[in-house]
Amino acid sequence: MGIKAGDYHRFRSILREKFRGELLDSRADRAVYATDSSNYRIPPKLIACPLDQDDLRILLQAARECRVAVTARGAGTSCAGNAIGPGVVIDYSRHLNRIIKINPEKRYAIVEPGVVQSQLQQAAAEYGLRFGPDPSTSSRCTIGGMIGNNACGPHATAYGRTSDNVLELRLIDGLGREIIAGQTPQNAGLAPLQDSSSQSEEIKQIPGLKSLVEANLATIRTEFGRFGRQVSGYSLEHLLPENGCALAPFLTGTEGTLGVLTQATVRLVPLPKAPVLVALGFPDMIAAAAAVPKILPLKPLAVEGMDARLVEVVRKHKGSGAVPDLPQGSGWLLCEVGGEGLDEDATMRRARELAAASGASGNAVMIYPPGTDAAALWRIRADGAGLGGRTPKGDQAWPGWEDAAVPPENLAAYLQDFQKLLGKFGLDGLLYGHFGDGCVHVRLNMPLGSAAGLGKSRDFLFAAAQLVGKYGGSISGEHGDGRARSELLPEMYSPEAVGLFSQVKALFDPENLMNPGVLTGPAGPDGVAENVRRTQAHALKANPEGFAFSEDAGSLTDAFHRCTGVGKCRADNSAAGGFMCPSFQASQREQDATRARARILQEATNGGLIHGLSDPEIWQVLDLCLACKACSADCPAGVDMAKWRSETLFRRYQGRPRPLSHYALGWLPRWLRLMAKIPGAAQLANLATKIRPLTQVALKLLHLDTSRALPRFATRSLEKQYPKRQIGAGKKRLPMSAKMRTTSSSTSKPVVIWADSFSRGLDQRGVKAAVRLLSEAGWQVFLAPPDACCGLTWITTGQLKGARRHLERLLERLGPLAANGIPIVGIEPSCTAVLRDDLLELLPADPRALMVREATFTLAEFITTNCPDLRLPDLTGVKVVAQPHCHHYSVMGWEADRALIEKTGANLVELQGCCGMAGNFGMEAAHHQMSLAVAEHALLPQLKANPDAVFLADGFSCRTQAETLAGHGGVHLAQLLSAPSATALKNATKRAGTSSENKS
Repeated sequence: MGIKAGDYHRFRSILREKFRGELLDSRADRAVYATDSSNYRIPPKLIACPLDQDDLRILLQAARECRVAVTARGAGTSCAGNAIGPGVVIDYSRHLNRIIKINPEKRYAIVEPGVVQSQLQQAAAEYGLRFGPDPSTSSRCTIGGMIGNNACGPHATAYGRTSDNVLELRLIDGLGREIIAGQTPQNAGLAPLQDSSSQSEEIKQIPGLKSLVEANLATIRTEFGRFGRQVSGYSLEHLLPENGCALAPFLTGTEGTLGVLTQATVRLVPLPKAPVLVALGFPDMIAAAAAVPKILPLKPLAVEGMDARLVEVVRKHKGSGAVPDLPQGSGWLLCEVGGEGLDEDATMRRARELAAASGASGNAVMIYPPGTDAAALWRIRADGAGLGGRTPKGDQAWPGWEDAAVPPENLAAYLQDFQKLLGKFGLDGLLYGHFGDGCVHVRLNMPLGSAAGLGKSRDFLFAAAQLVGKYGGSISGEHGDGRARSELLPEMYSPEAVGLFSQVKALFDPENLMNPGVLTGPAGPDGVAENVRRTQAHALKANPEGFAFSEDAGSLTDAFHRCTGVGKCRADNSAAGGFMCPSFQASQREQDATRARARILQEATNGGLIHGLSDPEIWQVLDLCLACKACSADCPAGVDMAKWRSETLFRRYQGRPRPLSHYALGWLPRWLRLMAKIPGAAQLANLATKIRPLTQVALKLLHLDTSRALPRFATRSLEKQYPKRQIGAGKKRLPMSAKMRTTSSSTSKPVVIWADSFSRGLDQRGVKAAVRLLSEAGWQVFLAPPDACCGLTWITTGQLKGARRHLERLLERLGPLAANGIPIVGIEPSCTAVLRDDLLELLPADPRALMVREATFTLAEFITTNCPDLRLPDLTGVKVVAQPHCHHYSVMGWEADRALIEKTGANLVELQGCCGMAGNFGMEAAHHQMSLAVAEHALLPQLKANPDAVFLADGFSCRTQAETLAGHGGVHLAQLLSAPSATALKNATKRAGTSSENKS
């Protein structure tokens, strides 16, 4: 729906005068909000973030006056294109996110639409309650979005859909009427069940609605409300007289097409006590589906279907340790048992009864009590939308046919025919879903990259809709129809029923301003083609001097479109058990999420709003990325924004001058090596750092943060301190194994400690402690050559040609070590991560790269694998606040470190999230506020709460951040494990940061 220029200017003029919230309309902002979690792209004219409900009323009044279309948006996780539109997009999640009241006695909550579902769960849990429906995106989806789409989730088997759990909805329709549907229990004096007579009066708020229903009773009674997951179209069955003319459940699932939600009252249910997970194995998914009707009479809380291929994707993405032991089979049902009135013994009896009823037995049955294994299986299922974004062969898989549902008794037959249909069209995808409700999720490798492929995909969608109709199902089972399936509604409903949708729409929104193009008046083939995001993108290939993008066959376009918008980067990482995304955690702005950065890079591939990777608007969004790499581990779609950001910087500054900080910090290892070669340079620099006015002038000239202190430099090289631990000295470099044989007659095995630039030139304590620790463990310890630099700082500043040169030199130094089977132990996590990850992407054709990666270990990994008898210090009674470095967590994993620390007996407090320094990021003046805000998320509160704790941080940046912002020194793991006593360890912590050569 087009907007006349005059109307839009008048609209903006009204808002500038009266609206108090945020208004966003830059090209970058519009690109970020141009799509949700669907295949579609429609750039809005404006994004509005109302401060409160009065602000929302002002916005909607102005939109009606100026005929501007309105689309309401929660977290933007709608996978059918429900949350995008051409006019103004209202971002509820920014400010309209208050939990107004929880009444534990009557079991209800009053919330604003932007409340995140998991936040409501957390608040209700204090009273032993929860909101029943819980989609897999519950850590970021909003209650308003759930109401808009009639979301369900796995526990809808027990608690019903969102429409079954709304008590009162307040919304403003297309005519500006403020509608109250349902009754809040506190006002009505009722239990949380609605009174049908009062509901009959509610329908009169909409003139003509009651008579429209009465004129079409036969159509509504025969075509609507046929089974629990029928959510496509308008749920008119709720308006039937026998159903009390219930307006609130009817309005649930209308996808913002009839009005904009302002407030909701929702039912709460008791938390189940210690629910048990029963996993049942079957030969395939069809056999698993056939067992569902047998177990539903036992009233499980959830029945989820999961395919073996989905599990294999998890193993490939996160390692075998991420998948607990599963029953024998290739398709599984995950059944949760428990609930009100069942104690622990009764729950276990119910679990065994359910397993027996299913027909599975022996090795095909496993029962998991509440704990890590059960949580891991639920996590696999929750990440399905992202993990399913790639087929097992690596093809991009798309939403579009995302959540069709059939009555559970028809599920097995439907799946059998659906798989045949996929074969006919040559499509593939990972099947999973809410089998207890007959709902199947799948993302398919539809060929959306061309007009011909789009046509084939549309043909499939119509055939799939007809198949669902054959089995009495619904083309949408919980995500709404949106732009993806509204055109398919005539395949499911009669012309009379589809006509009713348009008539209902006209009663609430005659001007078609509420989310136009959804449910009624969908775009035809030409409109669909125009709005499909991937079809509009042009090919952008990898640069031979940059990253290879090998997982995407050298296509940046394919890499950028890995992000399908599932939005896990918007989740609270402390609750989700991950590090992604620190800038969003700090600001709670969509523009600062990993997804937003992916969206603007996608936009750069089509040139619509962003004109290529050199467009300066990109940096409105990319600039606050800390390059922490957490998304590479936490994003189920496999986004690696740190890599994408470096590649974008590389292309932006090719042949152009760079910011001075790129030369000052990006070349830091070069300056450190130069300083080491000039006698007295380090001492002179250290004296200069004590002259505060001088350092502030230097920092300001380099556009660095003047509130920061410059680090102190090492005044004595490691080579001078360890002359007998050098290898490959001189111009003629012998094979490393031969050189080692000449340096010692010991039969102990050799190990090389790779002291990076930070560990050499700034803080040597970790290297010294590691040398001592491994020597005492019986290893023949050597130091890698001083010029074996990984180019990390060149990578993070996008100087990829320079990074490649450094890595080529590193392979000359470390390649022979790896070829001779000599392990390499990294000290600085970010540098170690380069050898384990970026090395292969920057030098993919060099066979030494893989050898070096396989030979490189973190200290904890090396000790765990090679020093099982290492004597660890007794740290019983010592509290250790540990900051895992983001790259350590993301690339290598922190499990080995955690296990070692726990063996010492220390009381471990493990931080979730970034410290906020992130190398050069926190040093740059423009990033001061974000760096501080990220530190306030986890690091600073824990240091304040534990002032006497030992702060453990292997990352130089992390230790610097804690020292600068909290005055709390930190130690490396090598220092922790080599401490002679707890007292000595605490003393080392207090001395940390006072000198570059602190004694361990």
